[in-house]
Amino acid sequence: MNTTPSGTSTPSTTTPPAGTTDPADAVAEKTTAQDPLVKEPADDATGAPSDGATASPDDPAGQTDAEDDGALEPDPFEEARRGVGAGAAAVVSAALGVVALTGAWTGRVAAERETLIGQIQTSGGGSAAQQISEIYGDAWHTTALVNGLFAVLALLVGVFVLVRPAFGAPSELPQPTWIRAVALAGVALGAIGVLISAGMYFDLILSLPTAGAPAGG
Repeated sequence: MNTTPSGTSTPSTTTPPAGTTDPADAVAEKTTAQDPLVKEPADDATGAPSDGATASPDDPAGQTDAEDDGALEPDPFEEARRGVGAGAAAVVSAALGVVALTGAWTGRVAAERETLIGQIQTSGGGSAAQQISEIYGDAWHTTALVNGLFAVLALLVGVFVLVRPAFGAPSELPQPTWIRAVALAGVALGAIGVLISAGMYFDLILSLPTAGAPAGG
């Protein structure tokens, strides 16, 4: 008599056919895909690369191109302010040189004053030579002196503008060309004015007129 139950069966150990997936592996893959704790190693929570390399704020290599361009680009307001004083002084030097050559109202006023003084001194009588010296010569010399003072001022201001960069704070940019040109013009006009004024004052260019000898009776 057979005592083995007829309903008992041995589990099949055969390999599933090609193209089919093991149910245990499918469940494991589904669990892994739904696990929120699994993260990609490429990016972290902040979106930065996962290699851990961060730029130090004190590292010059970590600065952006915009910051480098801003540091190298000159300030337009600084460029506009640069050379204002030197340019103004150069223009003043040239103007003083022109005044020294053409004459100023101060020179005319001083000359008229000397003329009036000479007329007062010779009103009581005097020789022709004395009248020429007191009325005409003193006024001439006074005009030359005033013009010479303007010429000296033009010369000094122009020289100051030219030598100022050598004694001031060092600058990366040279002095603008137009400032040097105007300062040189002031120096040239001042030098010419000094020479002309000195020649007039010492009667080197033109001498005072002389009175003729009286005719014999």
